[in-house]
Amino acid sequence: MHGHAPLARGDGRVLFLPMSQSRPAALEAVAVAKRFGPVTALDGVSLEIAAGECVALIGESGSGKTTLLRCFNRLTHPDQGQVLVGGADVARGDPVLLRRTIGYVPQEGGLLPHWRVLRNVALVPWLRGEPDGEAKASAALRLVGLEPEAFARRWPRDLSGGQRQRVAVARALALRPEVVLLDEPFGALDAITRADLQSTFLAVRRELGFTAVLVTHDIAEAFLLADRVAVLREGRLEQIDSPERLRTAPGTPYVAELLRRARVA
Repeated sequence: MHGHAPLARGDGRVLFLPMSQSRPAALEAVAVAKRFGPVTALDGVSLEIAAGECVALIGESGSGKTTLLRCFNRLTHPDQGQVLVGGADVARGDPVLLRRTIGYVPQEGGLLPHWRVLRNVALVPWLRGEPDGEAKASAALRLVGLEPEAFARRWPRDLSGGQRQRVAVARALALRPEVVLLDEPFGALDAITRADLQSTFLAVRRELGFTAVLVTHDIAEAFLLADRVAVLREGRLEQIDSPERLRTAPGTPYVAELLRRARVA
């Protein structure tokens, strides 16, 4: 599991921490700023994410959550600041290679409608020239609870919303990346399907120990899935803390009000 040591939590969940605290952060943003025309999407955001940690990004629409997420795989290029993955400045490397080493689940899954399920999941292994891409894709489908025998030959249009999202997660995990970025992966699903996928995400992350960044509007979901939660407001980082710390010691009146409105305080 990439050298991560499991640490049991009081709530029964497992947090994966790096074996060596001297290792660089898995992900880091340093004073990152981004504007889209007159709109400031990010305004000097800095944070570090440890190897094996899951950090959820929450905040109101337009707070900068997705923009920050997409900086880590260079789908968005900051105007100022520095973004590092594994201690390396992403601006100095090949963005295509970077994206092929980081798992990514966009909103609505982003499956290719003219490709069957197995080919969708095998996309990154195929792009990287892996000789056993279909075998890796089949293993990833099983990991998210879809038997290849039943689903590999189906078209995305023939799947339920929950099944499509499982396929999207499987595609992100096909090469067992050390970092996975998820942008509102369960947002369009009904409550029961969403709960099932949340449980699957927790189980898969416990098994693989990857670093994750999760964008969500659902604060209860953030508290369930993440080791720490980062609250963004108008492009600035208001607070980043454990769910319990946010509940008991909100750092600003805005954080306190956000949690109160979400009924998680």
